[in-house]
Amino acid sequence: MSKRIISRTAIAVAFGCSLLLALATSATGARAAEVKVMSTVALTPTLDQLAPKNEAGGNHLTIVYSTIANLKKKIDAGETADVMILSRPVLNDLEGQGKVAKESVVDLGTSYVAVGVRAGAALPDISTPEKLKAALLATKSISYADPAKGGASGVHMARVIDRLGLTEQMKQKTILVPGAESGELVAKGEAEMAVAQASEIAAVPGTRVVGPLPGEFNSQITFAAGIGSSAKDPAAAKALIELLTGPSGKAVLKSKGMDPA
Repeated sequence: MSKRIISRTAIAVAFGCSLLLALATSATGARAAEVKVMSTVALTPTLDQLAPKNEAGGNHLTIVYSTIANLKKKIDAGETADVMILSRPVLNDLEGQGKVAKESVVDLGTSYVAVGVRAGAALPDISTPEKLKAALLATKSISYADPAKGGASGVHMARVIDRLGLTEQMKQKTILVPGAESGELVAKGEAEMAVAQASEIAAVPGTRVVGPLPGEFNSQITFAAGIGSSAKDPAAAKALIELLTGPSGKAVLKSKGMDPA
């Protein structure tokens, strides 16, 4: 009799454990979500640092990094994402086209096109357009994003060089990169000067931001995030944006050379 009671008790306990495990698995599955993100390369260091914190909440991020122009081209061609991180004007345009959910766009922070050098190197004086011109003529090599690939900082720098009348003089010592790699080239000693978003330069160990381009050449850009209109899990997308705009997100943005919104 006692053996029969023990056997029934064991079966009941096993069944209860199985039920609890199934419920726990179901609850975890309900919370977990795959969140696709299309982001400008300027937010690479910020997202790379915050991704583990987001995933600790149960949502896995799949991030596609590229230039704003290239991402915009992909979205225009029909590609989409749960969260899009681009410049504010581009996201406003996509919202108007119905590709970004209405009233989901929020500013993340502002960055500027900056000059960077290797840590420990002498800082060039770029405080005026004239001194910037002299610094460009004096540098042995400079790297920035290839304007043909649509990188905002590269397009802007090419225009600055043209306005300074240095297009021909700079050709032989310019190293064009596809995205945000100019800071890395400076850190490795493969280029003497980098021009990119301040946030991109600041994120590379072994580099130092000299400062923004001077006067009329200064260029700031506001980055923002929005939820794709066809997002599979809008709640998970919103959670990521709230992380980026919350206290921890703002602290990381600031540490990466950006002024949080």
